[in-house]
Amino acid sequence: MTAHEGLDPAQSGLGDMDIEAFRRHGHAVIDWIADYLGTIDDRPVLSPLAPGEVRDALPATPPVEPEPFRRLMADLDRVILPGITHWNHPSFHAYFAITGAGPGILAETLTAALNVNGMLWRTSPSATELEQVVGDWLRQLLGMAPAWSGLLTEGASTSTLLALAAARERTDLDVRQRGLAGRPDLPPLRVYTSEQAHSSVEKAAIALGLGRDGVRTIAVDDRYRLRPDALAAAIEEDVRFGFRPVAIVATVGTTATTSVDPLQAMADVRDRAVTELGHPIWLHVDGAYGAALAICEEHRWVLDGIERADSLVVNPHKWLFTPIDCSVLLLRDTQALSTAFSLVPDYLATDDGEVTDLMDLTVQLGRRFRALKLWMTLRYFGAEGLRRRLREHVRQAARVAAWVERHPALELVVRPEMSTVVFRLRADDAEVAAAADRAADTAADTAADAAADRAAALAAADERSRRVLRWLDEDGRILLSGTVLDGRHVLRLALGNLRTTDDHLERACAAIDEAVAAVPPR
Repeated sequence: MTAHEGLDPAQSGLGDMDIEAFRRHGHAVIDWIADYLGTIDDRPVLSPLAPGEVRDALPATPPVEPEPFRRLMADLDRVILPGITHWNHPSFHAYFAITGAGPGILAETLTAALNVNGMLWRTSPSATELEQVVGDWLRQLLGMAPAWSGLLTEGASTSTLLALAAARERTDLDVRQRGLAGRPDLPPLRVYTSEQAHSSVEKAAIALGLGRDGVRTIAVDDRYRLRPDALAAAIEEDVRFGFRPVAIVATVGTTATTSVDPLQAMADVRDRAVTELGHPIWLHVDGAYGAALAICEEHRWVLDGIERADSLVVNPHKWLFTPIDCSVLLLRDTQALSTAFSLVPDYLATDDGEVTDLMDLTVQLGRRFRALKLWMTLRYFGAEGLRRRLREHVRQAARVAAWVERHPALELVVRPEMSTVVFRLRADDAEVAAAADRAADTAADTAADAAADRAAALAAADERSRRVLRWLDEDGRILLSGTVLDGRHVLRLALGNLRTTDDHLERACAAIDEAVAAVPPR
């Protein structure tokens, strides 16, 4: 092939891809996507590549001459696809299972074509106003009051950062102008959240200058929900030592167990503290995963008390089938964000009248047209279609939980209320007996030694659990994730993909069975 063979006419000139070439390649790309989605079930969920394999398969320097588009697509198959962990796979059960659904995939293509930067209302009125509309649609679906309004961001970490920035600004400590450093007049600021909360709360504190020490984690109950009494005691103690409470973060659907913090009781604690201290304390709710379930009326209890909160984050890219990235930050008062972030240089000043410029509500100036894919996804499925799918995922989790309860080698850690099943390996009876025999042989017949023997047996079960997880990764049929709860290693099987069927559940159970059999106790 010569240097220019197979090139589009425009590649040798100055302009963009010509329209006919775009039409031809576009059809090829849509066919590729359709084939990919149609055959995704045949692929290993987790990429089998070793670190560096993708990088080593690519040239170390950028291309000098134009390349035919078909060669780009060939390298997509040859180089890129083997290095993909398939989040859209129906057997992807790690972290929180997600779906990039068809309408959103197509909407992303349209978004790229429009190439909108929605920083100001005038830079695309549709980008701003559609974002306001879909935020309000989500508010209605969740059963929230009309006073709330939404802002789209790339993820819950950013949404939580913005919410805590608003909380910091509401302290009236003039942080926006004077900052935090070198101020003897400024008390140390404190944010409170569950010990099961997502790491994004601490990351937000790092970014906002509060530091990790500015976050106090609160103990949980036996269902891994924040304890309001412990929260009240922590605030009381901190105030005695000169800290100033700024915000409380509740979680609806914790990452490890999908537990739901008691929002009403936490709001009671907040209100009492505000009355005693005489300054506001922001209540933020991280519902990135779990809040979507409130779309179903019978599950609306997960947001009991939301009317008393100041902000809520929901990620449609988690359990509302919208391609990543798409997060919605709902606020009772967006003015708090504007107070924190609005900064309009002359070159961005407008006289458009009473409009919202979304750049005023965030640190970000350039803003993708995320609203389009959420709008098309909500319209394509409709409220009832979303509810049917969410309910099915909850039923799927219940079926897997029932299978775990029947399994001789497994046990549930907590009964699922959403679509994630958390379970662990039982400590092997033979290991417990062997540990007891060893203790007897050394005349270690004391309560402390018995506890040590039990701990050794549990540690052995946890070590086996990690090996089971590695076996499943190498097998490739399903992908689970693990974490540590109460010092024990646990496994998580997350559901939420639109393509996951009962056949996939049977595949997951069979794979776990085989892993347990293939990884005997040591």
